[in-house]
Amino acid sequence: MSFSIKRRKLIKAGAASVLVASAATVFLESKNAKKLNNVKFDGNANTTTPIPDKTFEHELAVKDNLQKVKFFNQTFSDDLFLTKEKYTIFQQALKRILRVQKVIGYANFNLVSFDDMILYSNRFPQIGRFTKEELALIDELFFYDANKYGFYGSKVIKDLTSKVSKKETVKIAGSGHYLFYGDALTKFNQLKKDVGPDLILTSGVRSVVKQLQLFLAKLDESKGNLSLASRSLAPPGHSYHGIGDFDVGKKGFGKLNFTAEFSSTDEYKKLIELKYVDLRYTKDNQVGVRYEPWHIKVV
Repeated sequence: MSFSIKRRKLIKAGAASVLVASAATVFLESKNAKKLNNVKFDGNANTTTPIPDKTFEHELAVKDNLQKVKFFNQTFSDDLFLTKEKYTIFQQALKRILRVQKVIGYANFNLVSFDDMILYSNRFPQIGRFTKEELALIDELFFYDANKYGFYGSKVIKDLTSKVSKKETVKIAGSGHYLFYGDALTKFNQLKKDVGPDLILTSGVRSVVKQLQLFLAKLDESKGNLSLASRSLAPPGHSYHGIGDFDVGKKGFGKLNFTAEFSSTDEYKKLIELKYVDLRYTKDNQVGVRYEPWHIKVV
């Protein structure tokens, strides 16, 4: 407990100016930022002019996102980016997190908690200690309102230091991944039986740190475009992999298992015929994430 308290003090010390500032100081405004403002100040405006209903605004935003999800790899004029200063810090943090993954092993990394990651970084010189700026940025990315860059999914894990109990998981042989005991394991075993031996587990339980690493890697690939990254991957704290969901694929299909190409496989065709299978991110999902035919909904 004392470590967590010290960690939070460390983060606050490095992020104090950020947390009291507006979000605009953290992320670059889009080129058309002014067009996004639903209410503009006008000295001559009638003060009785009605303000647009927020529910209606949200519905418009979700509808707009459907088009963006369809072209998820494109950059749009109102996408939000990390500032140049934050981008440099983010790259340093990502490299350090990847060093943690290398030191403790890829399978173990799926379950590692934030506090344990910090302990590993302090213990192993080849990783190096996280700086105050890196910790502040990680803290900031986790707690930032993802709706503001186009992700409308629920935040299912609200604590950055949330831990996955290894006793509640089981490692699936030959996959390097874990599943939660109960509904997730039962569903996966049933899928293997009904779909066939070529159906494999491609991603299971993900801790906050694992989802953070995946999101930062996607953010790096998208050159700091937070909106684009969130169209391909749920931000940390928002992934259902942390509470039960898992991904499946076809043996030997490689990286194509994480593309729309998976929907052309016999394994997928068998999946959708099963009445007990639901996909988390369908083609018409309103969350703001691309179509994921491989992502099995459990929770």
